[in-house]
Amino acid sequence: MNSIIQMDTDVHEASTHFGFFDVYDKHSFKQPARTTWIDGWKVEYMAIGLPETMHNTPIVIIGGAFQNFNSYKYCVEQLFDAGPVVLIDLPSMGANQQISNVDTGLSAGTLELEDLAGMLGHWMDIVGLEKIRVMGMSLGSVVASCLAHQRPELIDRMILMGVMQKTRKSWRMLLEESLHLMKEQRMEEFGQAVILYLVNHAKLDVTRMSPTAKRLFFKQMAEFTATEQERYDINCNRLLRLAGVPIPQCRTLVACGQYDSFTLPHENANFALQCPDMEFAMIANADHVPQLQRRKETMNLFATYLKGESIQQVEGIIPMTRAQLLTMERRGEARVRVQQPETVLTHRHLPVTLPVQVVDLNYFGVLLDLGDDLIAQVEQYPRDLALHLHDEEGAFSIECLIFETEQGKARALFKHGSFDVADRLLRFVQRQKEALQLKNA
Repeated sequence: MNSIIQMDTDVHEASTHFGFFDVYDKHSFKQPARTTWIDGWKVEYMAIGLPETMHNTPIVIIGGAFQNFNSYKYCVEQLFDAGPVVLIDLPSMGANQQISNVDTGLSAGTLELEDLAGMLGHWMDIVGLEKIRVMGMSLGSVVASCLAHQRPELIDRMILMGVMQKTRKSWRMLLEESLHLMKEQRMEEFGQAVILYLVNHAKLDVTRMSPTAKRLFFKQMAEFTATEQERYDINCNRLLRLAGVPIPQCRTLVACGQYDSFTLPHENANFALQCPDMEFAMIANADHVPQLQRRKETMNLFATYLKGESIQQVEGIIPMTRAQLLTMERRGEARVRVQQPETVLTHRHLPVTLPVQVVDLNYFGVLLDLGDDLIAQVEQYPRDLALHLHDEEGAFSIECLIFETEQGKARALFKHGSFDVADRLLRFVQRQKEALQLKNA
């Protein structure tokens, strides 16, 4: 029966961590995941290490929503100096395809992030892991923080990357927009939107995310199966329901990409400031996915911290003190004034045209002056209006997500559901910067 705990035979026979962990070799990631069933829910994992560090405290990696174990193939090799590694996928996360309980039929969407953390703690009890070091990335950072709150006795130290305590309205609107696109089956637009939200397109010149990696990322999203779409819906809604992330009391490293535009550096810093025993570092020239763009630097940072060594001299890392975090700039990208501020917003379906003035903008969003008379109309269509822009290259438009209106002005995010429009906007912004520099010269 799946309602009772079931594990691999070799786990039953294991009396030490040496028995629980497989010795890593080049074929390890070709092996199927091991499984544990807990009350009808499936936990998938790999447990691997090198003999010389197998005695060290294990490192449990809780990834984001869609990384599979193979995504970490070239990452974990740099961690083995610190100790053996457990990669774990809880129901509907990572590559774990389970979206309903095999005993009750209950949707995995009923499992909140706190429930998943509780399941992880239970699993550790089952397999006999009494003390761990934890790495939580993106969505996994929330599960990791909840685990540290629920079971502090299990955690030796923790790394959180891409974390925030409370979700901002504009961030929730981005997630909601991606869900709208998926439910409308605009999958090509959905795939591009997810990448443009996670990857800082405005900094590709310094993050150097390869076109091949971006294309493969897009292909994965655009070709989601029905199960993958349901898992995306489940994980997005878990985040949208999230009221707050508990602050870990253990030793904690909070890390983020220098140009993370999804979980902003100042949000990561604010989380770190609340941790009583924390260190903070940014990975230089990376965004929300440093493990793809600056893998060597990111993993060196993590391995150094996990070994209890100083991170101050790790190459490619920007460590920051508590005092520096208190004065961190909130806005990642400067806003610029445009040469032709008078323009219009139009509705994507209805014959609605609203005259507006662009106060300033950047690649991510815009501040518009509408006047008090138009505010009510704009508030009716927070995700259906497009801003029209024009420069010497010609005219184009980009859809907006209006998240705040006050005193005749509206703040909006640009939707970014098209690589071509994103590139066009970048060229537009650059021209405005150049025109401003000439004017001030």
